[in-house]
Amino acid sequence: MTVRRTLTAVATAALMALLPNTAQAAQTYPDPRPVTGQQIIHDPTVLRLKGGGYVAYSTGGVIGARLSEDGRHWDDAGNAFAEPPAWWYEYNDTGDPWAPDLSYRAGRYWLYYAVSSWGTNHSAIGVATSRTGLPGTWTDHGKVFSSETTDTWNAIDPAVVEADGRLWMSFGSYWSGIRMVELDRRTGKAVAGAEVHHLATRPDEPYAVEGPEIVKHGRHYYLFASYDACCSGVDSTYKIKVGRATDIKGPYVDSSGTPMLEGGGDLLLEGHGRYIGTGGQSVFRDRGRDWLAYHYYDAQDEGTPKLGLNALTWTQDGWPAVGQ
Repeated sequence: MTVRRTLTAVATAALMALLPNTAQAAQTYPDPRPVTGQQIIHDPTVLRLKGGGYVAYSTGGVIGARLSEDGRHWDDAGNAFAEPPAWWYEYNDTGDPWAPDLSYRAGRYWLYYAVSSWGTNHSAIGVATSRTGLPGTWTDHGKVFSSETTDTWNAIDPAVVEADGRLWMSFGSYWSGIRMVELDRRTGKAVAGAEVHHLATRPDEPYAVEGPEIVKHGRHYYLFASYDACCSGVDSTYKIKVGRATDIKGPYVDSSGTPMLEGGGDLLLEGHGRYIGTGGQSVFRDRGRDWLAYHYYDAQDEGTPKLGLNALTWTQDGWPAVGQ
């Protein structure tokens, strides 16, 4: 009987090792790259600057800023803006922005962000530009796109991507999941009367999927999104899932063919060890490699949100994986 149980356990362990997205597989996630200095961050967006070094912007304050020379040691650099633009106060009492997205296009850095209040879809996405990308150099250009309580989506968590000469912004949260609109390439704002495309959701309320990021790799577009609950320290259940499409507008499907509009999505990264609630992700390219930036809640430091950085590798059949 003991031998039989042992053989059964070995067989089960071998099978679990072959299956993706299981608790067994979760134990094999590589730890994030060690970083020093100011590690505290939430919803990070990271970019290597044209002039050298790195900048990271995040939720917290008036869009918190971090600077690094090597991508490993980070220093607090204050905030993107010295003061909140006046229009932010239409959406919350403190002028507190969320979930910035940083990109470079047409000789300028573009910083998108959301302003809202917890538990409402009375929200707006704004944009600012800078020639250097450094904190204190941003000029705000006001609203890009907004949502009201009569809408079935929530205009938060923006992420911008170019596709076939056109500019697109994905966004969204618990109000029916991830959406996307086309932007005017000159202004960076939503095209007048732009169609709102639906990219991902879940079958049951509260449709807990948010924080999209779309990346082009090979002939596919990959939609990364954060699932489940953030912002609860070590009780957070955030995890990152991904699907892909050959058309920027979708449909996005996972490796089994399940559409992300029907709850599909391959698990890319979830909490493991001290690294709890991994999410709020973005992807940036550095010296020919893709990197995944995200926050996690440190179980060894009272659930403090910190910066996670992992190389993003690609399998032979074109799916992303977290590396070192």
